[in-house]
Amino acid sequence: MTNGGGRPLAKIQTIILAGGLGTRLSSIVEDRPKVMAMVHGQPFLAYLLNQLVTAGVDEVVISTGYLSEKIRDIFRDKYRSLRIVYSEELAPLGTAGALRLAWPLIHSDLVLVMNGDSYCDVPLEEFWFEHRRRGARASMLLTETSDTQRFGRVDLGDDGVVVAFREKSGEARPGIINAGIYLFQNRLIAELEPDTVLSLEMDVLPKLIGQGLFGFVSEGKFLDIGIPEDYARAATFLPRM
Repeated sequence: MTNGGGRPLAKIQTIILAGGLGTRLSSIVEDRPKVMAMVHGQPFLAYLLNQLVTAGVDEVVISTGYLSEKIRDIFRDKYRSLRIVYSEELAPLGTAGALRLAWPLIHSDLVLVMNGDSYCDVPLEEFWFEHRRRGARASMLLTETSDTQRFGRVDLGDDGVVVAFREKSGEARPGIINAGIYLFQNRLIAELEPDTVLSLEMDVLPKLIGQGLFGFVSEGKFLDIGIPEDYARAATFLPRM
């Protein structure tokens, strides 16, 4: 999908999964959702929204849950050039369950999905280009790390085909991990069971192996703020806005 303005992501809607409880960060951000943890005086979520603006995205759906009003009160219905709409979980549904709940708000054939608690410094247009080049049904943005024990590993075959997911082993070793950014065909989301607790990582992605699932390994820096030690790195990882 392209448009005359040369902004391939302009007509692709985006969903940011921002409904997590953030229990491991509760001592730091107990009064707000994890995505609203402050970095240089700005909510972490603002850095993701800036990344979308840079990529030329026009509209984002923020999937909220825990303390959702804290997000709405700050961002309301617009951030810079981005239109914002909300999909609110009344009870936790997991990453894929939240995605399915937001599906009625999505009208593009291709959907960009981002975890709200991680950031990968990558030009999103490159990710889109590789997805389209491969004719993928679903694509995952991946990154290399020297220590995969917190995340588990992803194994790739020829031309980026995902061939296996390796569970967290507790052993510090290098490898390729999921960076929490995806491109999905709209109909793939529509096929998920509604009103059901589902995990992208556990229930959806493993079933897509051999069904058009590809990985794109980025050289961009990656940060997941899910634990206090990594949240503390955010101040040096992310620039002031």
